[in-house]
Amino acid sequence: MGSGWAAGSVRARYLVYFQYLGTDFNGVAAVRGAQRAVGVQNYLEEAAERLKSVVPVKFIISSRTDAGVHALSNAAHLDVQRRSGQPPFSPEVLTQALNTHLRHPAIRVLQAFRVPSDFHARYAATSRTYLYRLATGCPRPDQLPVFERNRCWALRADYLDVAAMREAAQHLLGTHDFSAFQSAGSPSTSSVRTLRRASVSPDPASPFVLPQESRRLRFWTLEFESQSFLYRQVDSVLRLSWGWGRGLGHCGSLGLGSQVRRMTAILVAVGLGTLTPTEVKVILESRDPLGKHQTRVAPAHGLFLKSVLYGGLGDLAGNPAQQESQDPGGREAPGQPEDLRWETSGPKAGGLESCLQQPQSCPQLLCGVHSTESTDDPQMPSQGQGSQAH
Repeated sequence: MGSGWAAGSVRARYLVYFQYLGTDFNGVAAVRGAQRAVGVQNYLEEAAERLKSVVPVKFIISSRTDAGVHALSNAAHLDVQRRSGQPPFSPEVLTQALNTHLRHPAIRVLQAFRVPSDFHARYAATSRTYLYRLATGCPRPDQLPVFERNRCWALRADYLDVAAMREAAQHLLGTHDFSAFQSAGSPSTSSVRTLRRASVSPDPASPFVLPQESRRLRFWTLEFESQSFLYRQVDSVLRLSWGWGRGLGHCGSLGLGSQVRRMTAILVAVGLGTLTPTEVKVILESRDPLGKHQTRVAPAHGLFLKSVLYGGLGDLAGNPAQQESQDPGGREAPGQPEDLRWETSGPKAGGLESCLQQPQSCPQLLCGVHSTESTDDPQMPSQGQGSQAH
């Protein structure tokens, strides 16, 4: 062990699910250095400093998302090593502690699980699902309810040819080289992906739309499922208005962008009559990311990472947002051998666990006394590692 590892202490690895509204963040990944931009990971690791881990806690994110993209449920793994003689945190305590110390209201930890020490949140994922929200019948930006702004792509058009969009989506299903739907110069070593599902469906009426507006505004959802998607983060300086074709929305992006946002833009073009379903097949087979239509990228703010699934952990760990009403906080990962679990024997007097049981009576917790200074972890894997799994 290195000098930073306390003798007799036990390192525990956790799988943590979390959600966020991406509007205020430069993506989910941490932004290092003195830049003003900040990622969701920055806030998560800041909260984790209060766990007083012997080694600074680093979140290894399962699925990277662009600036402005939201997540109903993203995932990450992290290691926490308590001082010698202190048992590992239970998943429930870890969840409560992180939420207690998160300083941004747009981030929330959903659930935590104990996992084996060799578990990897990025590489172990068996399925990732993204959804994209559209709104039609919005000729002007001020006609979209304020509660829906930055939550969907508002289109000027009143009508989408959904049947044509579904036909076009069928050409994308299966295993293909998706080079045409990645940014030029992407670092991915392979652009071959298997798209398991691509659907277009009407959304229920938004509860934020007034009755007199409900006839005009309609909402739609596109969903895409794959084990991994091509990805490249959008630089903020490339966020430009484009407005190509008839009926498009009031904002968009040009340049870099994720595979999902590029596929969405192409399917919307089909829905508006700018492209035909057959042309989508031609675009896919061209493998050319610089083609005439391939520069279209749907705005980031309509995209949500819906779920990340892990086959070895059972259904419980796959949809924490739906489980939390029955099991708030977290639990041991299902199906793990007994020797890979560490049970917390119970709250220790004066410890962080007992403080979390009665936070109102613990001034140390409320005032942030349970903290530790954080330093860079020299063993942090490079950002380029695992570029195919997002």
